[in-house]
Amino acid sequence: MAVTASEMLPLGTMAPDFNLPDTAGNTVSLGDFKEAPALLVIFMCNHCPFVKHILDGLIKLIKEYQAKEVAVVGINSNDVINFPDDSQEMMTKVARKFGFTFPYLYDETQEAAKAYRAACTPDFFLFDSERTFVY
Repeated sequence: MAVTASEMLPLGTMAPDFNLPDTAGNTVSLGDFKEAPALLVIFMCNHCPFVKHILDGLIKLIKEYQAKEVAVVGINSNDVINFPDDSQEMMTKVARKFGFTFPYLYDETQEAAKAYRAACTPDFFLFDSERTFVY
């Protein structure tokens, strides 16, 4: 299994915008989270063994932070030709199975991943209320 180090954004970087479909086919954008005091963007996918390993704990953590009004969005940027388990159909199944309480978006062109410098899964990006990168 290859290990790819996260590149991370420089602190203070504004969150790159995105307009991506969720598992229900609705388009979700950065602006949809403008009222939240913080936003956690997670680049994740269905087939990644690291994501699978932490998923139960991650969902528990997400629910705790959502109770504090922190917004969360998951983004899958994988190539479904090479990773068919990451198709939108499979994303929907995983989201239902694990009871996702956050939008799970598909980044088919990988433009969002490139804009965020997401290099691996899971890759986490935390933004404050001004959508400035803080971690």
